[in-house]
Parts: sequence; structure tokens; C-alpha cells
Amino acid sequence: MNSLNKPKTEIAQLASQIKNIATEFGFDDIRIANCDLSESAPRLKEWIDNGYAGDMDFIAKRLDMKIDPNKLVNGVKRIITLRMNYFQAREQTMSGMQFLNAPEKGFVSSYALGRDYHKVIRRRLEKVARKMESIIGPFGYRVFTDSAPVMEVELGVKSGLGWRGKHTLLLNKDVGSWFFLGEIYTDLDLPIDSPETEHCGTCTRCMDVCPTGAIIAPYKLDARKCVSYLTIEHKGSIPKELRKLIGNRIYGCDDCQLVCPWNKYASMTTIDDFNARDPLDGETLVGLFSWTEAQFSQFTEGSAIRRIGYERWLRNVACALGNAPTTPEIIQALESKKSHESALVREHVLWAIDEHV
Repeated sequence: MNSLNKPKTEIAQLASQIKNIATEFGFDDIRIANCDLSESAPRLKEWIDNGYAGDMDFIAKRLDMKIDPNKLVNGVKRIITLRMNYFQAREQTMSGMQFLNAPEKGFVSSYALGRDYHKVIRRRLEKVARKMESIIGPFGYRVFTDSAPVMEVELGVKSGLGWRGKHTLLLNKDVGSWFFLGEIYTDLDLPIDSPETEHCGTCTRCMDVCPTGAIIAPYKLDARKCVSYLTIEHKGSIPKELRKLIGNRIYGCDDCQLVCPWNKYASMTTIDDFNARDPLDGETLVGLFSWTEAQFSQFTEGSAIRRIGYERWLRNVACALGNAPTTPEIIQALESKKSHESALVREHVLWAIDEHV
């Protein structure tokens, strides 16, 4: 990777240009951090050692790359951090809670209702970098968005995009937490921005509302209990003691964000790709459970949901059906899959049937 050799005044102007360029491509805030994550490393190692990562073994296996950006991208000097709002009309009009209070419907985390953010943001990050090249010439860079061993929240904190809330998500006092993060690792020796101070105070609403008690202490999450982990990352059987607590959440969980006071300042997204798709937003559990594998592929095309696959999708919906009010339609839906070829699906279907007996 090559370093930019220019006077400090020109470098400062370049940093301002970069931020303007990123805004052109839909990013709502842009900051710059150095690569020193040494203060964060002990906390991450302790979290892993305590088993809080569950079966996400990939975190420990690539730990060295997370805590030392140069092991991921050789020669990196600065990390440009960016956020893009995904707040939708769904939260504005119904506070998201209406779906949770409709147990016959499936709740999908807001971030996953639209197009897969990995694709949307990565494409726009590349456009930002290419436009930078058109101004300053070739330079070394790589773009990331939740797709590699990158400590996104810590980098967001370092750069001043926000502070880590007690729910462990990044919070910004102007827009709350309804945003995605992206990074550009670069060899440009850019001026860095100052970190943001914390503003959670004595509030514990996120901890109090967590349906499974996964936020075991301020700033500490036990992923093994987290609904998002259980319905997305976890590949096996959902522990029986947690199934009732999941309610009708079939992909992710937004509870901690829905109650956060800072989210009253959230700004609507300007990105059409993040708007909810009809087949995923507010559909009944019976309707979702009736999807064939071909329909699952069709309705989740371009969505982050597709990554869990059809088998885990049925597992999640079966669990939610076990928590729904007993109706002939629900019993019939469950009965139709009690002999499903997947042992994982059968287990959750039979559990759900027992819940209605």
C-alpha cells in the first residue's frame, strides 16, 4: 500500500472532501479513526473466554485480525468509518411494537426487511473509494461492512460516530441506533476525529426489556441468550428454556432499540433499498410457515434472511407458532410438517404442537 505525501493542510482538505463524497453516496456521517484497538482487545478476549460468543467460533479464530487491523490489511494507517440510516416508516408509525403485540404474525428485525445491507453498503463504499481515486490518484484501500473480522462498533466509538450503549450497539445522540456501519481501510495518513462521550447515564431500559435477559450487565451481552443470535447465527436446536421467551420473533430482535430514548431522534432513511418488502412485513406465521423452499428463495432474494436457509427458517417459525394463540389454522400448519425430513424442524414442530395440547 502507498502513503499520501502532502502537506498537512492539503491532507485536512482531503479529509473534508472524503466526507463530502461519502455524503453524495448516501452515507449520513463519516469519521476517521487510527488503527490502535489495544484497549478493546482485553474486553473482547474476556467475552470469548466466558463463552458468550456461543458457537460463533469464527470470532476467536480470527481474533488477531480483529484487534490488529494491519493483520487484516497490511499497511493500513487510517480507518474511515461511515454510518447509513435504515430507520423506516414501520418504526415511525407503529413503534415496531405492534408486530410484537400481534402473536399470530412473524416479527422480522427491521434491518432485514429490505435489501441485504451488505450488498448495498459495500457497493456504495466502493463508489466512494473510486471517486477518491479520481481526485488524488491510486491509493491502497479495502472496504468492509459486517463481512470480515472488523471491530465495527469499537472503530465507530474511536472515530466519534457514537458511543457503545449498554445493549452493546453503537448509539448516536442525534439519530439513535437505527443505522448500519461500513469501513474503508486505507493507507492514507488522514487526520483522525475525536471520540464521542457516553450518554446512557443511569438508563437501563434496554437491559430491562430484553426478552431473554441476554444483556447480563451494562455493555455485556451473552449471545447464547440473545434472540438475534438464536434465530440467525445459531445453527442447532433452540434451547427449550428460551423458546417461550422468543415469542413471535422469527428473525432477529429489535426490543432494545425500540425502547431506547435516543431513538426518538432517529432520521428516516433516504435509501429505497432499505424499505420493507411486502412478503416479509407483517405476514402471519401460518402464511410464512406454508412457504415451500422455492418460495423461501423467491421471497428472500436479495435479503439478509436468505443466509439462514430454509431449514432454520422453518425452525424459527415453528417456535413462534408454539407461542401463538391456539387456533385450528395453527394446529393444521404444525401438523402438516410434523414428519418433515429435517430432524431440526421436526423437533421444533413437535414442541410447538405440545404447547397447544
